[in-house]
Amino acid sequence: MNFAKSEYFVNRELSWVDFDDRVLEEARDKTNPLLERVRFLGITQSNLDEFFMVRVASLRKMQAVAYATPDVAGLTPTEQLAALSAKIHPLVEKQYSTWTRSLLPQLEKVGISLLTYDRLSKKQLSFCSQYFHQVLYPVLTPLAVDASRPFPFIGNNTLNLALRLLKNDAHGDEKKARRFAMVQVPNVFPRVVTLPGDNQFILLEDVIKPFIGELFTGFKVKEVQTFRVIRDMDFDVAEEDASDLMKEIVHQLAMREHTKVMRLELAAETSKTLRKRLIKALAVHEADVYDIKGPIDLTVLSKLVKAVKNHPELLYKPFKAYTPPVLRQADLFAAIRQRDLFLHHPYDSFDPVIQLIKQAANDRNTLAIKMTLYRVSSDSPIIQYLSAAAQNGKQVTVLVELKARFDEKNNVHWATQLEKKGCHVIYGLVGLKTHCKLLLIVRREGDGIRRYMHMATGNYNDVTARLYTDMGLFTADPKMGVDASNIFNMLSGFSEPEHFAELNIAPLTLRPFLNARFDDEIANAKAGKKALIRMKMNSLSDKKMIEKIYAAAAAGVKVDLIIRGICCLKVGLPGISENITVHSIVGRFLEHSRIYYFYAGGEEKLYLSSADLMNRNLSRRVELLFPILQPDIKAQIVHIYQLMWQDNLKTRVLQADGSYQKVDRRGLTPLDVQASLLKEAVAAQRRTVEPKTAPPTHFVPMQKPWSPLDED
Repeated sequence: MNFAKSEYFVNRELSWVDFDDRVLEEARDKTNPLLERVRFLGITQSNLDEFFMVRVASLRKMQAVAYATPDVAGLTPTEQLAALSAKIHPLVEKQYSTWTRSLLPQLEKVGISLLTYDRLSKKQLSFCSQYFHQVLYPVLTPLAVDASRPFPFIGNNTLNLALRLLKNDAHGDEKKARRFAMVQVPNVFPRVVTLPGDNQFILLEDVIKPFIGELFTGFKVKEVQTFRVIRDMDFDVAEEDASDLMKEIVHQLAMREHTKVMRLELAAETSKTLRKRLIKALAVHEADVYDIKGPIDLTVLSKLVKAVKNHPELLYKPFKAYTPPVLRQADLFAAIRQRDLFLHHPYDSFDPVIQLIKQAANDRNTLAIKMTLYRVSSDSPIIQYLSAAAQNGKQVTVLVELKARFDEKNNVHWATQLEKKGCHVIYGLVGLKTHCKLLLIVRREGDGIRRYMHMATGNYNDVTARLYTDMGLFTADPKMGVDASNIFNMLSGFSEPEHFAELNIAPLTLRPFLNARFDDEIANAKAGKKALIRMKMNSLSDKKMIEKIYAAAAAGVKVDLIIRGICCLKVGLPGISENITVHSIVGRFLEHSRIYYFYAGGEEKLYLSSADLMNRNLSRRVELLFPILQPDIKAQIVHIYQLMWQDNLKTRVLQADGSYQKVDRRGLTPLDVQASLLKEAVAAQRRTVEPKTAPPTHFVPMQKPWSPLDED
């Protein structure tokens, strides 16, 4: 049977927009705390911004070079751009109707106000006048546009004011007296300005506008409007000579700000004259111009949430992440030596991972630490302990992926700092991003050399570990240890392993390994045996893997998929995908763990991975898939998956028409899986008493919105 027909696939980009719409549903969900709904709305904006910076930018580049090859769904780049425009414009309208008709009025009811200038009290008007004249005025820079002063460069994601001016002493010919100018809203000040009064706020641009004429003495302000541009922020680095990779990354970062405009947001009341001038000057496609009926750049809402005081009831209740007692002991090596240990973040604390690295850095028996870093926090304790390990004479090898999108600058900084401290820093393989999450510690012990490992589905980032659901495994399994050593030898040297005993790595063995597991289930189904595949991932877009899933389902294998974001597979295709069910969970935390389960005739083979089933993960990245061999941990993860599958509050189910529908809860006990797992973690915390010397594991409320593009 031919499973490769374009009508069997969904366009990747359109599927992503559907995901952002599911996030928007959380902003509209009245069961969520009000300020968290506001934050979800801000998340939809940051998602959309990154989508234009990366995905729309890629399509525009294809269009510019007349690339006309269709995608798996049969759409050319030009057709995709047209379809995206038709889908995103209504999404933006839905964003702003959510804000103006729902969230803003509800905030007002509880005494939280984001005011416009015409609604200010006398005291607040006086405050704004003083704030403008004493603080803002010295910083603001008027930029005239005329024959001698060309249109200024507008930076990516900066907020700007465009003005139409008229000279005061104009006589007769008004046309000659017309002027055009710009003022950037300075980003050195908070955009959310706190006013006198409890939880009273105004946006910075609304403080500037009433006084902006003072920057243009001798002219009358005819119009002033806010606008913002999003530019192409993606880049491809030529890697023929990896020795110059860092230098090339730094160069590309400097150049990236001057790329083409992918999106222009304008205040909806902007005049035709001003609108036309901006579109022409910025060379933006009409389809990528968005008329905004509200505050431009809704990511400001996360700052508004942080500014609100004394309303904890409008936020998610903070909790304390759980640290299993076995991981609270002083000697973590002894704990891992006895048995494999599993962590499920953010319900379980990320601190044991940090503590293991800290212990290794100061442990006289530790000989070497090897680690991959894709994204770390801006103040990472892991960097601190790796540096300390090198200073203490350990052999420290760190692979820092410089090409981690939007973290390039941060990673260049950390790579430089690690090298200064004596760590051996490598930048991965030519043409591949190293996305696997692997920590290897080599110790000299009484019975010889022993390897300790931590492998995970998510990044070594102590901040996102509080926001993303991820899974990690501590193990001292000898076979996995040898495999881990071979992986690092491959990354740092010329080693080309032909065989791995337990681990699988992309782009070498991961795809054929998964194909073999699919074939096993297909064979069992054809033999009349029970055949079941359960997988959880962020995105499913790889054409060959989708064809393999179709083949399994057509053979009678039951396929259950939990896919948070992009899904290019269709359900309900007669004779092809009727055995496939797809769920998407969008909730408080970003679902990020990757689980691959195969019934295997009752043996139940279970794997965790850093990889989604996307072509980039399977073919252009170094990814890791590792088995769960210990029965109790396997049972725990199976339980977690089953709980996720039973979620009926935050789950949307993919329909045959491509839409996602909430679960019909009639007759069902309401179940929010994330809330349930939080409850389990809190209960476990209460059952055990941490020693006073235990490291802090307090859950920190969301400091920044989670972002699905940011994590990969």
